[in-house]
Amino acid sequence: MMALCLKQVFNKDKTFRPRKKFEPGTQRFELYKKAQASLKSGLDLKAVVQLPPGESINDWIAVHVVDFFNRINLIYGTMSEYCTEKSCPIMSGGLKYEYRWQDDSKYKKPTKLSAPQYMCMLMDWIEMLINNEDIFPTRIGVPFPKQFQQVCTKILTRLFRVFVHVYIHHFDSIINMGAEAHVNTCYKHFYYFIREFSLIDHRELEPLVRMPQAWGG
Repeated sequence: MMALCLKQVFNKDKTFRPRKKFEPGTQRFELYKKAQASLKSGLDLKAVVQLPPGESINDWIAVHVVDFFNRINLIYGTMSEYCTEKSCPIMSGGLKYEYRWQDDSKYKKPTKLSAPQYMCMLMDWIEMLINNEDIFPTRIGVPFPKQFQQVCTKILTRLFRVFVHVYIHHFDSIINMGAEAHVNTCYKHFYYFIREFSLIDHRELEPLVRMPQAWGG
């Protein structure tokens, strides 16, 4: 239901990048359907994120990384008209937190970018990784690389920064669009997932540390 609501609230034509889809008939697709069914059932999100019995943890993480990429991509894509070079010259979360971009090609040292530039680099980088069969294998019997969870930690840590920026700098716009409940649910799902599998260093979570306390989570 949440994914459907997100599409209704947000403009699906404004996704930052094309949605990454799971191939029907694959184990990953079946896991994705199972995860979606749990979400729609109204189960407690803390229970929804738990690894189903007998399933591979790497497959479960892969499904969620791709799904969170799609959802956050959708949220930011719709918000992007409010996030401009002028309004957000630095990728930040308030005055205390600034995020610099680094990759293995163009930006080899942490570099100060505007929020829109950072988001473009981030979405391109994630898309490249999840389309890379050596990192996110989709063929049956092909194992995940040893560094898979390490890569996912980096992806999810950077996706978390999108939530930080949107909540701290653009929450008024979210409220004006009537999307507050949907963004909150998406973040709550994301938060419980990364906590369930210890996928993000707790220090990274400090900018939004009060939110789980407000849910009683």
